[in-house]
Amino acid sequence: MAPEKASNSAMSRTDDLLRSHLTARVLGTALVIASCDPASVLRGARIGILVVVALAAVAWWAAPMTDARPVRTSARWSVIARERRTTLLAAGSVAVAAATEPPTWTAACVTGLLLAYLLVTDTWTMGATAPRTARRPAPALTAAAAAAVVFLIASAPIHSTSWSRLPAALAIGATVTCVALALRQRRAG
Repeated sequence: MAPEKASNSAMSRTDDLLRSHLTARVLGTALVIASCDPASVLRGARIGILVVVALAAVAWWAAPMTDARPVRTSARWSVIARERRTTLLAAGSVAVAAATEPPTWTAACVTGLLLAYLLVTDTWTMGATAPRTARRPAPALTAAAAAAVVFLIASAPIHSTSWSRLPAALAIGATVTCVALALRQRRAG
């Protein structure tokens, strides 16, 4: 087999794996479990373990991306939640991780899993309508850099000082800027 064909078939297999529902399900479920701070859950009451298992089951269902046109079919909350379940899964995982205050190593794992999950379930880069051209590393590198900055700011031990509002304001400003740049780039492309 020619090296070019072997390279193309390897890229095709990698793309198929990344686009598969199984990859999204595994990443989403791992994200939810890590967000619950499994080390403290295992030391706690049995009800905590049951809650984590229930959340993992919901994550398994909610994790695959929905690659459909963004058309609202109904104004009911249940329909909106079903259509936006990947967003709710990611946001819920961040909220749960913030509420459980996991150790730094667990928070780093949650950050990495969140980044991987968002990159795999992004319909612009991985959906059926995504361009089939060679993947550019810029969006993934930008997302990784943003995740690292937010993780470092969130891990900084200044939450009980007078300086705590400055990193929060910078993080919100950076998030708004990144979203604006991403939307601008999508319109141009």
